[in-house]
Amino acid sequence: MQGRRWAAVVAGAGAAAVTLFGAGAGGAGGSGSGFGREAARAEIVAAVAAAGLPESELPGLGAPEPTDSASPRPTPSTERERLELRVAACAAAWQYMGPVVDGARGKFDATVATLAREGWAAGKRHEEKLDDKGSTTAAVTLKRNGWTLMARHTAGRAAMTMDAVTFHATEDACMRQFGEREMELLFGDGEQG
Repeated sequence: MQGRRWAAVVAGAGAAAVTLFGAGAGGAGGSGSGFGREAARAEIVAAVAAAGLPESELPGLGAPEPTDSASPRPTPSTERERLELRVAACAAAWQYMGPVVDGARGKFDATVATLAREGWAAGKRHEEKLDDKGSTTAAVTLKRNGWTLMARHTAGRAAMTMDAVTFHATEDACMRQFGEREMELLFGDGEQG
């Protein structure tokens, strides 16, 4: 149950992911193999760039952390905010949400193929038609050196015509530190502070 809930949240390409996983860059992370957060993020960013997807302009998740002191990170004031920071330390990610990108699905597929060539083992691909207006989603899970990467492309063609592309990797051992209560607080339906 915990794994499914986590996978569902990570795979989603909503704005909540930007808030939840705000620290997309930096930090060493690290399984004993020497493959850590910075290496995972570097591979994701390089694969995305090689495929021709647009640069992410979203704060945190896909973009480097601000380095100027004019925009310091606020001190977490709730238990959920403190948990969000701990989860961010387990993650490496890139995300694009915006206007339709020409050939986005092909570029998504090319990114997944590049990651597979870099040693990420791809699982079964899932595709789904979302509505009668042409909205679709494609998702695949990849694994490497104790990391799980959820890749998803959602092409919205109904009320909002847009593309959302996410590549979000988490270190498995790091995520195991979170208990059921913490996962519910982070990903449950109720607002808790």
